[in-house]
Amino acid sequence: MDKNQTVVKKLHVRKGDTVKVISGNSKGKTGTVLEVIPSKYRAIVEGVNVVSKHIKPSASNPNGGIEKTEASIHLSNLMVVDPSSGDATRVGRKADENGKLVRYSKKSGEVIKNG
Repeated sequence: MDKNQTVVKKLHVRKGDTVKVISGNSKGKTGTVLEVIPSKYRAIVEGVNVVSKHIKPSASNPNGGIEKTEASIHLSNLMVVDPSSGDATRVGRKADENGKLVRYSKKSGEVIKNG
């Protein structure tokens, strides 16, 4: 492997998952994953880690102003929410009856649907 190549591991979080923040300023909040950035190991979660961004006046937006937007959060601070109980859970992978790998909740054993 080249020294310029980076190895991207399988992630426990996918776009559309409901996740809970387990540490940081937004600890305890839950939200839906809007975007996952595998190269930086970060995700953007709806309603979590909201920051104020100052917008300079332009032709399309003559007033400018302050815009609230979600910033990315490190994946180590996120846990997937168990679909049956609503608690945070670890994620495992196993083959279903068709031989396809599916993600499941380690807490309840229930399969986690995508999106």
